[in-house]
Amino acid sequence: MLKEVTATRYITPLREGGSLPGLVEADDLGTYVLKFTGAGQGRKTLVAEVVCGELARRLGLRMPRLVTVHVEPVLGLGEPEQQVQDLLRSSGGTNLGMDFLSGALGFDPLAFPVSPEEAGRIVWFDALVNNVDRSWRNPNLLVHHGDLWLVDHGATMIWHHNWPSAETSAARPYDASDHALASFAPDIAAAAAELAPRVTAGLLAEVTAEIPDVWLTDEPGFATPDDLRRAYARPLLARAAVVAGRIQGIDGRQEEGK
Repeated sequence: MLKEVTATRYITPLREGGSLPGLVEADDLGTYVLKFTGAGQGRKTLVAEVVCGELARRLGLRMPRLVTVHVEPVLGLGEPEQQVQDLLRSSGGTNLGMDFLSGALGFDPLAFPVSPEEAGRIVWFDALVNNVDRSWRNPNLLVHHGDLWLVDHGATMIWHHNWPSAETSAARPYDASDHALASFAPDIAAAAAELAPRVTAGLLAEVTAEIPDVWLTDEPGFATPDDLRRAYARPLLARAAVVAGRIQGIDGRQEEGK
């Protein structure tokens, strides 16, 4: 399971995201970007962050470390903003934290070159999880000590919002024409050859085991959290084998599998 910490001080809201994440200190002396269960997107956003973030890390992509953060509602009593107070009060219990990369800059494609190999691996991964939120308008990429880091995977795996149609939804093509790295000639074939064989049932079981039970309870149609974990794994396992042929919009190609 993810490391568990307790928030000891709320530092400041971060207004880059629509869910108003915040910067907090925790009892392990770490500083984390905190994403709240009480935010409008709900716990499924946090589940997506865990599944995609932990999968990315195991595939060798740079991803800040994730932890679960216990929040006491009283943490926000001294906050001047009513919106922040309300968010903290509604998020008591288990929330998600991401290591704060101090000094990191937002990715600028005009200032930071990316190799076709690295671009290919990131585009392939985003196609696997159907990430619709890594466009040139909003890259969700950071540059830290000269390296490219992936962040913010809440808008992925859209099929988990409608489980009865999950298999059909997960089989759809991925439009990469607006992807933040589309202009770097992503080498999709090399990425697929390297990464697809590594996405196994065992790896996905390991990844989904990181999701806290409390975020998986009371999901209609699933008797236990483990049943839901397996439901998250199935589309990813099936998609990994074929998604390279379903990526559209790179170098004007329309890939097979449409």
